[in-house]
Amino acid sequence: MPFWDNARFACIVLVVLGHGIQRLTYDSDIAYALYLSIYAFHMPAFAVISGYFSKAASPSTRQMTRIITDIIVPYLIFEALWTLTKLLVEGHADPNLTQPSWTLWFLLALGIFRLVLPYLALLRWPLVWALVISVGVGYVSNVNSTFSLSRTLGLLFFFTFGWWLREHDIIRRFRLVEHRPWWLRTIAALVLAGWLFVCWRWLTVWQQIDLTHWFFYEDSYAHLTGEVHWWAGAVRLGFMALALVLTSAFFALLPRSERRWTTLGQYTMYVYLLHSFVLYPFRESGVLRGLDPTWLWLPTVTLLAVAIAFLLASGPIRRVFRPLIEPRPRWMFADAALVSTSDHRNDPTGSRRAAGS
Repeated sequence: MPFWDNARFACIVLVVLGHGIQRLTYDSDIAYALYLSIYAFHMPAFAVISGYFSKAASPSTRQMTRIITDIIVPYLIFEALWTLTKLLVEGHADPNLTQPSWTLWFLLALGIFRLVLPYLALLRWPLVWALVISVGVGYVSNVNSTFSLSRTLGLLFFFTFGWWLREHDIIRRFRLVEHRPWWLRTIAALVLAGWLFVCWRWLTVWQQIDLTHWFFYEDSYAHLTGEVHWWAGAVRLGFMALALVLTSAFFALLPRSERRWTTLGQYTMYVYLLHSFVLYPFRESGVLRGLDPTWLWLPTVTLLAVAIAFLLASGPIRRVFRPLIEPRPRWMFADAALVSTSDHRNDPTGSRRAAGS
């Protein structure tokens, strides 16, 4: 179904865009509002897609092998690259595999999601249990960014929700992709536009409560509010509901048929792992600070972010970086036949590609 590849690529564009405009938010209210509007739902949307293409059955030997080759090995490779980059650029590095560098947290999250899902699926109400975990983890201050555990558990509900949609065949039974009349798309557009207006109109309030960090799903409630308040879980629950509404509106506007860029949705791993290296010099050099006027620079950075996503998913980039992003370390395994050199990985959201693509 081309829709899901379209959704994958649209989401990875939002990831690049969010990281690209982050430095603009210090000097531009409009950029900050756009940043908030994106961060409210783009990673929950990714988690939903990831869960939709995940299976809850006990993993086979080959599936366990793929967790090593698709997640753990790339994580180690790119942590090493980030250590080298910081050493060369900043003159120092503090390598620590328990603290993922920048975007690498999502690799660990995917691994944990897939390990936890078979156990959740055994329970009578897996969605309820996932929701309890995602909301309840905020009350536990010693669950933190180590191995990105706090963020992973905070987003666990969205991953489980995606799996639940597939498990109960909700998308097909209710024709949620095929049947999207004009009035539904209009409502979806109004919802997204309305949220962007809310972000801009009450920006001072959002800055005061540090809304961005609520959307990271990373910090405990004690860190976010100064102390543990009983009502903090209800706040997160509200933001989670908002993320589902915005994700649904975003998906409703995506094309369901194939486009020229549809196949790029099968290569989001390349964009995900490489874009941070492209943006790193711009973010750290300060060239994105103090850019004025906003009406010129915000669209410019937006277009560049989209261009970066297209470039990093292109064939030439894939051929050059495939050994790093799709490693096949047969030497690591007692049974080397478990690692096929012609077998391509799942991308970060669980997409499967045919061999030779």
